[in-house]
Amino acid sequence: MEWIQQLVNGISLGSIYALIALGYTMVYGIIKLINFAHGEVFMIGAFVGFYAIRGLGLGLFPALLLAMLVCASLGVIIERIAYKRLRHATRIAALTTAIGVSLFIQYVTIYFRGAQPEGYPDVFPSANFKIFGVSISSQSIFILVVSILLMIMLQFIVHRTKIGKAMRAVSHDAEAAQLMGINVDNTISATFAIGSALAGAAGVIFGVYYGKIEPLMGIMPGLKAFIAAVLGGIGIIPGAMVGGLLLGVVETFVSAAGYSMWRDAVAFIILILILLFKPTGLFGKNMREKV
Repeated sequence: MEWIQQLVNGISLGSIYALIALGYTMVYGIIKLINFAHGEVFMIGAFVGFYAIRGLGLGLFPALLLAMLVCASLGVIIERIAYKRLRHATRIAALTTAIGVSLFIQYVTIYFRGAQPEGYPDVFPSANFKIFGVSISSQSIFILVVSILLMIMLQFIVHRTKIGKAMRAVSHDAEAAQLMGINVDNTISATFAIGSALAGAAGVIFGVYYGKIEPLMGIMPGLKAFIAAVLGGIGIIPGAMVGGLLLGVVETFVSAAGYSMWRDAVAFIILILILLFKPTGLFGKNMREKV
């Protein structure tokens, strides 16, 4: 039963990666930008949840909703201030700007609150349930339920709503979508808002699960979520979900095998292998470009 136990743990961790990876893949799918500031939005979500619970006395779910709302607004602000003017710039310019925004958010956070870590409020009842001999914690169930609900909501938004149809149209051909009357600017902002809200939720879930947050906590989960998005096929929403879950499971099994020091290295080895042998990712297809 040990491997089933590790599988459950891996899915819990992978669900966090998947929620962050969705933001990467949605933004890349729309404007072909790798938003490296996305990990810092995840960090801000964790701190908003922390202060909402400890400072405002809110419960877990109101704090989760507040974190999603604040991160959605932050995502729109970042897009409007930092990225909007770079839509027709070179990719290296946009990439450099994304790294700059990431560092800016990190050090502004440190400036205002310091670099010391914080223990997350214990607002979720801790309990263990035995299911077929496998011990599942209440935190793992919470992560799975919230992640699945958010992913279902995202699928509904993308496939069943007007803004979702606009997002798919802009992703396919922005100029044609504009000619058809779609407001491309608002659609891109909505994409940043939805992706950032998911990252904010992941931040609160991360704090509840691991019990500690800090201003630089977005770096490694952000990079791993980016690897998850590439693994599934960046720009493909189901690919980001599967990539996140796979990465979480692999990382957990590596740690369980006694190689916990190698778990970060394994994530980057996966990135190298996927770029070498299937650069379009597990769900991606090779596309021909007209010259």
